[in-house]
Amino acid sequence: MSNDIGSFSIGQSAIGTPQPFDYHSTIISQYANSPILLKFIDDFSQCIDPTANIEDFFDLIWNVETAQGIGLDIWGRIVGVTRVIPTVAELSFGFEEAGSLSADGFGSAVFFSGSALTTNNSLSDSAFRLLILAKALSNITDCSITSINQIMMSLFPGRGDCHVVDNNDMTLTYVFAFTTTAVEKAVIQGSGALPRPTGVLPIYSFA
Repeated sequence: MSNDIGSFSIGQSAIGTPQPFDYHSTIISQYANSPILLKFIDDFSQCIDPTANIEDFFDLIWNVETAQGIGLDIWGRIVGVTRVIPTVAELSFGFEEAGSLSADGFGSAVFFSGSALTTNNSLSDSAFRLLILAKALSNITDCSITSINQIMMSLFPGRGDCHVVDNNDMTLTYVFAFTTTAVEKAVIQGSGALPRPTGVLPIYSFA
């Protein structure tokens, strides 16, 4: 559509490349043919022209879809997540009554390997971007089944079936029918990206 600010769809079309400031329009006619003065002004203009910096700021920090490194770290602080998250260990054989938070009974878990229960992992930019977007949705969600399912599908697009089940006993089960990595499990269980209503206990079911 055509409007006062260009021919594009507001909120959908790319902003495009900002045009550099045309310093020639500021030079009065009596100096317009002075090669020395024009060269001096041109060199000075290139030194102070902020166009490249503005483009980098928009692409690498402001736009979450293209942000990288420190830009994503800033977005993480805004929505309330961090790039470094603990990886939850696989269940080991044991009994919850003994105080272990990572234990299961006969026929359900392997013997404890002696390794640390958790390790810290730093997410890649692509993984962290998904976590940021999911947490942003979580921050404004109404915690309905439909909204939580939408967040889950946004976090793992094209991976397979994932959905949430209301158990009608003040618990929710997050079901993942595809294979997840240790880091993905940490994102799911420990990052807070998947919301739940107040007072509801989350349960996780992995393939």
